[in-house]
Amino acid sequence: MTQNTLFAPFMMGDIPLANRIVMAPLTRNRAVAGLVPGPLAVEYYTQRASAGLLIAEATQISRQGQGYQDTPGIYSDAQIAGWRVVTEAVHKAGGKIFLQLWHVGRISHVDLQAGGAAPVAPSAIRAKAKTFVNDAFVETSEPRALTADELPGIVDDFRKGAANAIAAGFDGVEIHGANGYLLDQFAKDGANQRNDAYGGSIENRARLMLEVTAAVADEIGAGRTGIRLSPASPSNGITCSDPQAQFDYLVRELDKLGLVYLHVVEGATGGPRDAVPFDYDALRGAFRNTYIANNGYDLNLATEHLSAGKADLIAFGRPFIANPDLVARLQTGAPLAEMDRATLYGGGAGGYTDYPAFS
Repeated sequence: MTQNTLFAPFMMGDIPLANRIVMAPLTRNRAVAGLVPGPLAVEYYTQRASAGLLIAEATQISRQGQGYQDTPGIYSDAQIAGWRVVTEAVHKAGGKIFLQLWHVGRISHVDLQAGGAAPVAPSAIRAKAKTFVNDAFVETSEPRALTADELPGIVDDFRKGAANAIAAGFDGVEIHGANGYLLDQFAKDGANQRNDAYGGSIENRARLMLEVTAAVADEIGAGRTGIRLSPASPSNGITCSDPQAQFDYLVRELDKLGLVYLHVVEGATGGPRDAVPFDYDALRGAFRNTYIANNGYDLNLATEHLSAGKADLIAFGRPFIANPDLVARLQTGAPLAEMDRATLYGGGAGGYTDYPAFS
């Protein structure tokens, strides 16, 4: 396999991709009134449509699922309509786009919850993390534990979110099971201290994620359903006593559902790839369909892992922020622009749609 393979077409199930480069979901906090993606989002995603696959930013499935200000939703008619403008523009530009479905769980704040309610979590354990609300980063609020009879509603919100995403014209959805958000919280025993059918054993802690994924796949088809995991990442204050055993089990069970892809954050999200010892090859070997590798990849590492069969697709996150033409830059060896960290979260076009293409 040569370097050019990163730029060769790929069939992800029955979805043809122009190349093996994936734009990872990136929270940018620029939704307009009603938590609707606005005209700037249309421009932003269209600028980056040369990626083989775009995964749109994490998008909450319900009001309860929101954890940061100005993040878009997929539960209202206006949100569906707003996303439809995005997908139509991306498709017109020749791209493919999935939507990441999100419930943040305990990574939220009372100011974002209806009636100032406490955020929800598997257990009433506060995260050692911050969220972005009222134009500032603040400590997350104390959560309350979800009752068992609330969990079918969470599953149904994911199902409805998937149906709404397809109605909005997305090619599929990615379930957010990573980075210390709700499904990851249930899977990892640092956040899940339940003693019912959703806590305790490896199997019980995997239950909600598997139920959500099965419901989504049943609703829109497994060939349009992917999932993102971060087995060893400490993101948002999450911990797990035995991540290898937990995620070996989870991936074996997810594979039975026939999902179109498994998207894995290898190492600490946005940090060291070797933060916690973990055998990612075991996950790759346990999953029969497309494996998307993520975290800290450059052209050389991407080429190495594709050549070794360690991945089928490579996801790039932050490099896409300042490089809307990242595919062309990687292919031609052009230098990469640096992002402006001050404009990452919230604001207007500055640091969002005004990064120029290389010339």
